[in-house]
Amino acid sequence: MSPTATPATVAPAPEPPVAAAGAPAGRDPFFDNAKYLAIVLVALGHAWQPLTYTSHAASALYYTVYAFHMPAFILISGYFSRSFDLSPAKVKRLITGVVVPYVVFEIAYTYFQHWAEDAPPENISLTNPWYLNWFLAALFIWRLTTPIWKVIRWPIPISFAIALLAAVSPDVGSDFDLQRVLQFLPFFVIGLHLKRSHFDLVRRRWVRIAAVPVFAAAIAVAYWQPPQLNTEWFFHNDSAQGLHEPVWTAPVVLLALFACAAVLIACFLAWVPRRTMWFTALGGGTLYGFLLHGFLIKLSRWWEWYDAADWIRKPVGEVVVTLLAIAMMTVLCTAPVRRVFRCVMEPRMDWAFRKG
Repeated sequence: MSPTATPATVAPAPEPPVAAAGAPAGRDPFFDNAKYLAIVLVALGHAWQPLTYTSHAASALYYTVYAFHMPAFILISGYFSRSFDLSPAKVKRLITGVVVPYVVFEIAYTYFQHWAEDAPPENISLTNPWYLNWFLAALFIWRLTTPIWKVIRWPIPISFAIALLAAVSPDVGSDFDLQRVLQFLPFFVIGLHLKRSHFDLVRRRWVRIAAVPVFAAAIAVAYWQPPQLNTEWFFHNDSAQGLHEPVWTAPVVLLALFACAAVLIACFLAWVPRRTMWFTALGGGTLYGFLLHGFLIKLSRWWEWYDAADWIRKPVGEVVVTLLAIAMMTVLCTAPVRRVFRCVMEPRMDWAFRKG
């Protein structure tokens, strides 16, 4: 099972429908562009994963993407959670935009696997997120704790301390994928405390230019990564003990990964267009793409699509897989798809809430 997803919006809670003609008034096209591009990276990571066993190039791209795509997505999620409080309106939005999709897709994924593999259905466990649902569980927890991070002193250092403690705590448990929730927490808290002006810093010309050699260097390092490197660290879903690593390596590796992610996020955002593009409107549908593409990704594993022909694992096949992944995520974020699935991903549910 591929460990993520990721965003970016893997994504923040669903947003109001967006007109296909571009970013509507009041929305910043930069963030919609960033969310769409981040969710495409999530799809590419999942699509490339089976190719990593036979292709060094695919492996390098895969781990480069995994070094920053979920942190970028989570940071943007945090930025858009700044106004969250425990007011009735915000709690309702949290329930309809996060809790309901979590329950629906937990059930849907379980019975989809039962159909696709022709095997007895697994037990449905709402405390054990199935595949991509981990992000919704994390977003629910992060959003609920937002008021805390907005009032305490030193929120970012404290979030880092929690992440590091989680990485050396094998007894954290698997409920709600808590290891990931805690280890990715600093990116959400950083996002909560960012301002629009912080994103403008990466628009400087020298940052955009420097991003090219930085990404090239990251891919080169991933290509020639030392064999003793435990790549499971990239997924943040286990403790040092669970990865059979010395306890002292957890703070060293995590801080290195955090620094690497921060640099690559800055480079990624430096390349995100600020103007309305053909894909800008798709940024409002990233939650749809994130949750729905999991069905196709899982089918590709269960039905062994990557072994259907030898050319798939050759360079031409890697290009085809890349293009198909981009096309898949693009289609799943479009308005027609959102109209079909809005009833379970953005339900109104006025009947479920008290008036007033």
